[in-house]
This record gives sequence, structure tokens and C-alpha cells, in this order.
Amino acid sequence: MSAHLMSTNDRARLIRLIHVGKGQLKLEDEVYRKLLQSATGKTSTTEMRVDQLETVLARLKKLGFKVRVPKAKGEQRRLAHTPQDRKIRALWLELHTLGAVRDPSEAALNAWVKRETGVEALQWADGEQASKLIEKLKMWLNRVNRTDG
Repeated sequence: MSAHLMSTNDRARLIRLIHVGKGQLKLEDEVYRKLLQSATGKTSTTEMRVDQLETVLARLKKLGFKVRVPKAKGEQRRLAHTPQDRKIRALWLELHTLGAVRDPSEAALNAWVKRETGVEALQWADGEQASKLIEKLKMWLNRVNRTDG
């Protein structure tokens, strides 16, 4: 990637971050312009070089701006991790190994959990719901094992 293209991408990203910071900190326009002026001598991010934009971003962070990294496209939410959740996942994967479940993904498991409980994802199922899910998976596994033998 050329240095110019990279700096153009950096500039655009930094300007977006600065504007998000302005909003997150609820800075009024006048206060925001003064901040830009004191940090770089300029009152608009469009007039600034990448190093000046980085200076403004650092100033916003000192004021409390927290940069949040968005989830990557298709990234799933945090996996459920209680012992019951791990048991459910293990049974689900065992059913996949036996050919009873086509899609072993967390998304497919969550879709099944939703059909069975009405809860959007495994980590939001309560203890009673998780116990019922384990029993349903065990019965499913017993049916699959009976038809194999």
C-alpha cells in the first residue's frame, strides 16, 4: 500500500475517531473548536496533518474518551462458560460428530437454544433452562446411538 493511500486512510480514521470522541464527551462545538485550536493551532480536523490529528485524539483520551474497537464482521458474542454451558456445547459437538447435527457452530447452537427455550443465546439461559437443554441433548444422543447399533 502506498504511503499516500495509507496516510489518507489514517486521516479518515482519525477524523472519525475524533468526531466520535467529541460526541462521547458531549463537547459543545465552541469547546471542541477551542480544544482543536489549543492542540494544533487549527480549528478544523480537515486542515490537520495525521500527526496533528493524533495529538487531538490523545487530548480527547486524556479527557476520558474511550476508543471502542468494533467487533469484526461475523464475530460472535462471548461464549457461555458455566459448567452447564460447557456440557451443552460438548453434547452438541458430539451430536455433530455422529452426524445428527449438520452445523457445529455457536450460531447454530444458539438457534437451537432459541427454538427450545425462547432465549436468544446459550449464555442467557438460566440454570433450569440449561438443565432442560442438557436433558434434551442427552435424549437426542440416546436416540442417535440406538439407531446406530
